[in-house]
Amino acid sequence: MASTADRAGGGPTRRQLGRGLTALGGALVLAPLPAASAAPGTADRDGPGDGRPTLRHGSAERAGLLPDHLRRLVTDAESFLGPSPTHPWYAGAVLLAGRGGTVALHRPIGKAVRYSAYDEKTDTGVEFPAERQIPMAEDTVFDLASVSKLFTSVLAVQQIERGTLELEGRVAAYLPDFGGAGKQDITVRQLLTHTSGFRSWIPLYGAPTYEEKLRLIWKEAPLNPPGTEYLYSDLNLISLQLVLERITGHPLDVLLRTGITAPLGMHRTRYNPPPSWKPRIAATEDARKPWSGLDRGLVWGEVHDENAYALGGVAGHAGVFSTAWDLAVLGRTLLNGGVYGRARILEPESVELMFTDFNTAFPGDEHGLGFELYQHWYMGAMATPRTAGHTGFTGTSLVLDPTTDSFLVLLGNSVHPVRGWRSGSAPRVAAADHLARAVPVRPARGRTAWFSGTAAAASATLTLPAVDIGGGGRLRCALWWDTEPGADALFLESSADGGATWQPVPFTTVRDGEAPRTHPGGSVTGWSGRVWHRLGADLPAAGRSALRWRCTTDRLYQGRGVYVDALRVLDGDRVVFDGARPADAARVEAVGWVTSSD
Repeated sequence: MASTADRAGGGPTRRQLGRGLTALGGALVLAPLPAASAAPGTADRDGPGDGRPTLRHGSAERAGLLPDHLRRLVTDAESFLGPSPTHPWYAGAVLLAGRGGTVALHRPIGKAVRYSAYDEKTDTGVEFPAERQIPMAEDTVFDLASVSKLFTSVLAVQQIERGTLELEGRVAAYLPDFGGAGKQDITVRQLLTHTSGFRSWIPLYGAPTYEEKLRLIWKEAPLNPPGTEYLYSDLNLISLQLVLERITGHPLDVLLRTGITAPLGMHRTRYNPPPSWKPRIAATEDARKPWSGLDRGLVWGEVHDENAYALGGVAGHAGVFSTAWDLAVLGRTLLNGGVYGRARILEPESVELMFTDFNTAFPGDEHGLGFELYQHWYMGAMATPRTAGHTGFTGTSLVLDPTTDSFLVLLGNSVHPVRGWRSGSAPRVAAADHLARAVPVRPARGRTAWFSGTAAAASATLTLPAVDIGGGGRLRCALWWDTEPGADALFLESSADGGATWQPVPFTTVRDGEAPRTHPGGSVTGWSGRVWHRLGADLPAAGRSALRWRCTTDRLYQGRGVYVDALRVLDGDRVVFDGARPADAARVEAVGWVTSSD
């Protein structure tokens, strides 16, 4: 394990975001940004020449992606239609992946509607007759579940831009009834970053009237003092919904339509889809007690979440229905800095806030405004300190990587026919790993570089031949790394006894435009910026010695891997090993490493 000084990254510090954002004593203060020229609740327009891409279908090559890895993405996704490990993870899914303005993969798999019920006695699904089952289609509509939170967050940031909502404002200033039971100091930012202290949820559906549901929220006391812990909670976004409806005078579904879906042309995204949409909607759960809070039978065409259902289908935490394409349009808009075609829904500085980590006090729970950041547990190898996304309980997810300008939508009906059949996020991780691998890493020099691979629970070694050093020995190479921070690491080691024992070799890395960084423990872990670094190391005392790179991974999640190129060992001015020389390269012993021409 590398020391803290050796780590290549964690979450970024809060950035100076230009106009509107000032750092004061470690806190963020957002002054109102210039208001959009359009009326509240609508989007203003950009001219056609701003160079920001809109989406179109195209080849992997046009997207700058490696097609073989996209094919593997589909193959792996299809494997989860079978036992995973006992039951299918989902009955079906729609996969969408792309880069820039090109959607290189848009593939439906499995069934949108397969089961009519769940038999708890036999733990089996009761299937519809074959002629009544509905296959997935590219335009199948899904209940997004908690991915809905992203829409509520965008709507909140729009109000921050317009000066009607303050990021550091107290929620009770907008909703006086909210301020009881120790909630008087909870801020809007704490709602958006899940640091309010709220517990994860409460059964609002048990209260018979809307007013009584609100009283449950007013009486709810935080589990922790606001700002002291991270705890993901639906109550945060439900409370934010109430704030937005109070300050705008409009219900959330109207705000969604006027502020996001109409300007962006997302015509298959809304709350409470009409009955005519039902044949195109993926079914969810046979909702019955005890596994569900309500006895509803097969939920199909209505929101699955019990609290959202009890709130009339319109809720800040759940209830939005959408397609993979529409969700990709939202993702492309944010990667574009808030604009899509002629429609602008956010200023670039506001998008920057949504992708900036406000939870630096809670490592591992990085969070922007509404968006989760750097979460390997579902972002897989796409995860970077800037990668933003969210998941939904029904089997949905969106991942956006600004570093590579890539996006991944995976919409599955994983609670069909029952929520207990699936666990974890293996299909999401597998899809993200393949998309990350599809983004090429070009060698620093020449046609190939050494690549560690991305195998789980592995120790891959790349050993240079032993050489005689007379004194003043040095290693020079190029290094590119992206591993799960702390859990996976790369070590540089030397052996003077023929490989019986190995010792760490301290080294220094330099990225263009930045100061050198020392790694006294001889290791790196985390994120290097996905760019090549120049590496230099002074070798141990004179004599015959060998060098090796050792890359270790745990059994859970991996990053994009490690690349080494342009390897040279010098003894004074004499080159004793040069990886560019075929005879030297042939003597390298690679276990788990391969040459790559990505």
